[in-house]
Amino acid sequence: MMKLRQDLVLRKVGDDYIMVDPSQGMVDLSKVHTLNETAAWLWEQLADKDVSVKQVAELLCDRYDVSYEKAVEDAEALVQEFEKAGLLEA
Repeated sequence: MMKLRQDLVLRKVGDDYIMVDPSQGMVDLSKVHTLNETAAWLWEQLADKDVSVKQVAELLCDRYDVSYEKAVEDAEALVQEFEKAGLLEA
């Protein structure tokens, strides 16, 4: 199982949500990740929890009127994006 990186901080800037690494002295904009509102909500729900496609899909179904199949598809894409962006740790 993987977890969200605990060293990152989610900040709302205007209408955007960005992930900030507070250990960086000067912000490297190539390492700033923006999240949409749904991804930001999921980030908050998954703090300190194991991240799995099943868990993300269940959260999506609980909050939105979406089929489980569509939620799994969206959850797989989100988890892949989090992994690719280095937002998860083992």
